[in-house]
Amino acid sequence: MKHIVLTGGGTAGHVTPNIAMVPRLKELGYKISYIGSYDGIEKKLIEEMGIPYYGISSGKLRRYFDVKNFTDPFKVMKGYLEAKKLMKQLKPDVVFSKGGFVTVPVVIAASRKKIPAFIHESDMTPGLANKLSLPFATKVCCNFPETVSHLPAEKAVLTGTPIRQELLSGNPDKARAFTGFTSSKPVILIIGGSLGAAAVNDAVRGILPELLKDFQIIHLCGKGKLDSKLEGTEGYVQYEYIKQELADLFALADIVISRAGANAICELSALKKPNLLIPLSARASRGDQILNARSFERLGYSKVLEEEDITPEILLKNVHELYENRETYISAMASSKHKDSIELIVSLLEEAVNKK
Repeated sequence: MKHIVLTGGGTAGHVTPNIAMVPRLKELGYKISYIGSYDGIEKKLIEEMGIPYYGISSGKLRRYFDVKNFTDPFKVMKGYLEAKKLMKQLKPDVVFSKGGFVTVPVVIAASRKKIPAFIHESDMTPGLANKLSLPFATKVCCNFPETVSHLPAEKAVLTGTPIRQELLSGNPDKARAFTGFTSSKPVILIIGGSLGAAAVNDAVRGILPELLKDFQIIHLCGKGKLDSKLEGTEGYVQYEYIKQELADLFALADIVISRAGANAICELSALKKPNLLIPLSARASRGDQILNARSFERLGYSKVLEEEDITPEILLKNVHELYENRETYISAMASSKHKDSIELIVSLLEEAVNKK
């Protein structure tokens, strides 16, 4: 039986594309194992799927000064030794890495054992973990055409990002029953990412009374970020995290306010949901979300509002403009040539396995 090791962790964005690939890999008869960090978000998500999970030590690699920079290299080294041991134990035919710092030791260990390792880069420019993995990778699967120019020509393949197929079959009636909403007002879905986004949460809650005059609101606000004072507010529901009902909530939403993580925006594009993107600021990140958002804005898929520019008036104005012009955004997304990312990536994996 063909055996694949999937790896990726740190945020849900480093796990969901792996999860999206699982049904197709199972159809093709692959045995699947997963390597992640000891207790990252990926552990719970993968174990819920009944996939064997192996935790390794994971240190963060930072571009800035932090006292942990002196101890984390030892964690990375420990992770490499654990990954090397797992490669020997599991004997996979191929490794697929979605990124995050936990994947670097796994890709290097696979390469040392002559196991083909494929990495996926969702963002416009490669993150530090993928940059470190690059010399050891067989191929790099990219999401944006612009990314290809940042990578060695012989390794870069434009595949797009795997989308969870179940998201495409949501039922708005089920979502109405779940939320208690009526069909008399349009619905805004607000997503701050798996870890939540305090700036987005605060900005939305700051104009909630105004928004509720015209809209009903589903707010996915992240772990520990519920506002108890807003419980029971008519037309407003908040959840830390949604799994089973997400497809239905997407189906019900008329417009979406979201961070600009690459996986999230690719899902919005596949679902043809008009969206207002509020990318993570360059002060708090390497600026990849801003590049992602601006790319989608150029294509006519998204409206973009920088975090630093948010005022109650500007946010309210952008939401109304997005809703009023929603058909323009839907039309732009409908005319895009979506790649069947899962099939493209799986065909690369199959080719490498058959070559072995």
